Amino acid sequence: MMIGIIIAIISGALMSIQGVFNTGVTKQTGIWISSGFVQFSALAVCIVAWFFTGRESSIGDLFKIDNKYMLLGGVMGAFITFTVIKSIDALGPAKAVMLIVISQLVIAYLIEVLGMFGVEKAEFDFRKLIGVAVAIAGIIIFKK
Repeated sequence: MMIGIIIAIISGALMSIQGVFNTGVTKQTGIWISSGFVQFSALAVCIVAWFFTGRESSIGDLFKIDNKYMLLGGVMGAFITFTVIKSIDALGPAKAVMLIVISQLVIAYLIEVLGMFGVEKAEFDFRKLIGVAVAIAGIIIFKK
């Protein structure tokens, strides 16, 4: 569990830094050039990593995915890049990331409670709802 916590912290830090970097590139190029470069460079890194990590699966395995809608993650990635850049540009890094994280938390909890997209259904926990409310209150306090 500790490794999961560490990886999640690193992920959050990288997302915040990436958003700032992407916003800076966008100011000098354009939103779709910047977003396209982000996606292209991510593809290049993934291909290199795949070659060096044992290639446990092949590209053909993508055609065997049971729920084809799951393949839309890359499309969502392009829009995630776009929306992060636009929100950081409009709100600044701290406010944008706070809202992004709260949105992620709320949607992830709904996915769990409703058992959507093949995720094991979790029981509703009122304490978690209070936790989300406290996080939203934190945004309101931070905003002032």
